[in-house]
Amino acid sequence: MKKVITYGTFDLLHYGHVNLLQRAKALGDYLIVAISTDEFNWNEKQKKCYFSYEERKRLVEAIRYVDLVIPEEAWDQKIQDVKEFKVDTFVIGDDWTGKFDFLKDYCEVVYLPRTPEISTTQIKAELGGKNK
Repeated sequence: MKKVITYGTFDLLHYGHVNLLQRAKALGDYLIVAISTDEFNWNEKQKKCYFSYEERKRLVEAIRYVDLVIPEEAWDQKIQDVKEFKVDTFVIGDDWTGKFDFLKDYCEVVYLPRTPEISTTQIKAELGGKNK
């Protein structure tokens, strides 16, 4: 069984997220999604989410392409996750191109094109919110 992992905040879930998850799942048999916890988002990314970690986890778990959701609590947990879950492929949006090449020592690394016309940042801006 080929295992794939991806990471993200997945706040204000939208079809761009679903596109990413569908394409990630197509690269393997089992898709693991690591969702940034509220503490990690605030302390490391200075982002405040609209939905709590538990709400975002529940939403992502409901997507048929997703087999397992785990918490992302630190930037440096990726190597540990790849080893622990015996991951074959790490997938992330191409806005991160090159940033995770260090994982190539442990698994295949794939940068997928984002859905260009949609993002959570754009949604928040259009609704008058701020991405803090």
